Amino acid sequence: MAGVVIGIDPHKGSHTAVAVDGTEVVLGKVKVRATVEQVQQLRAWARRWPERAWAVEGSHGLGHLLAQQLLAVGEHVVDVQPKLAARVRLLDTGKVNKNDPNDARSVAIAALRSPDAARVVSDDATTVLKLWAHRHRELSRRRNRMVCQLHSLLCDLVPGGFTGEITAGLAAAALDQIAPHGAAGEARMQLAHDLLEEIRGVDEQRRDVKKRLTKLVAASKTTVTDVYGVGPVVAATVLGYVGDIHRFGSKDAFGAYNATAPIEASSGNRHIYRLSLRGNRQLNHAIHMAAVTQIRYPTTEGRAYYDRKIAAGMPHRSALRALKRKISDAIYRKLTDDTDAHGHSASGGPGGQSGNDSVSSVAGSHPAAPDLRTSHSRTKPQPTTANPKQKRLTSRPAPRSRRTGRSAAGVKMQPRQRPRSGRRQERS
Repeated sequence: MAGVVIGIDPHKGSHTAVAVDGTEVVLGKVKVRATVEQVQQLRAWARRWPERAWAVEGSHGLGHLLAQQLLAVGEHVVDVQPKLAARVRLLDTGKVNKNDPNDARSVAIAALRSPDAARVVSDDATTVLKLWAHRHRELSRRRNRMVCQLHSLLCDLVPGGFTGEITAGLAAAALDQIAPHGAAGEARMQLAHDLLEEIRGVDEQRRDVKKRLTKLVAASKTTVTDVYGVGPVVAATVLGYVGDIHRFGSKDAFGAYNATAPIEASSGNRHIYRLSLRGNRQLNHAIHMAAVTQIRYPTTEGRAYYDRKIAAGMPHRSALRALKRKISDAIYRKLTDDTDAHGHSASGGPGGQSGNDSVSSVAGSHPAAPDLRTSHSRTKPQPTTANPKQKRLTSRPAPRSRRTGRSAAGVKMQPRQRPRSGRRQERS
């Protein structure tokens, strides 16, 4: 890292920059408007520090344009995850207030303390794949939402409802056989026809995007499509989010990044592995779709592997997770072979920091313990006394008369209190 690090807290309307030296001392700060001259203003302010590096918070999100502009003029730019900057601000007792200068200072310190901060690279073919894969995913979500709305309308128009999966052709055939009654029925029919036209339009857009992705994936000359279930959309998602596969040291690090490797939660002599909810969820979903495709067809190797896990007593979800990890390892081998065959890529690729903030310590694909446990309790209930069979030392009160409520000595006793619900009485 250079002698001076300039942290930037980007926003839609303005950008705040704070420069710190190697001892984390603030050297200066500035705030510029988000205009076409933002890069020139920042470089003119930072001219006093020739040996400098820029740390942009979220360079793949809100700070993407500024990071690419700084990179285009020859500046050294690194990416800082917002989580890291927030931790720096939280642990610094002197700068805990949430404002733009403190945020920019935290970004600079996080980059200064991170020896493996991801360097921002120029947008390349993987970025194009990522954009079109994101477009296909958004169109699919929009289509699912409209199909649910159409299904609700058909349930109000068709006697007995409409069962099964709805397609544009089935919905059109069903609407042709419906004779609406009243103004409400006419309104539902009109809304159903409008939704049907929108679904057809989205289907056409999805087909166009898929054709575009097919050409882009073919031009990349990747062999990841040799993995059964990895089509153009899944391959584009993998290539777009992974970038340079060599930024992952092993298949276990790649499994931790895509959340197919379980997380170790061991303590003492107990070794526990739990399901990972971290990592890149888009990449995890792509691997999930490949696994579901393999299970759907009984002649695939993935289905045979899944059946063996089920026969061994593993639940469906655990067997599916095991298959996802196998697919992750296969994708890692394909991407590694492609990079070695076509030459190592110098770009860090999209996806933020190298690897993942959670390191999987699992050496193989499947840990000895299950990913999920029935209970999260790690210890068995222990008795409150050293000897549970030992009787209590408190004396038992003298018996009293039920009629008078007095004891044998004639002293008036307090009424007995019923134990609270859900509370067990201790036995003497």
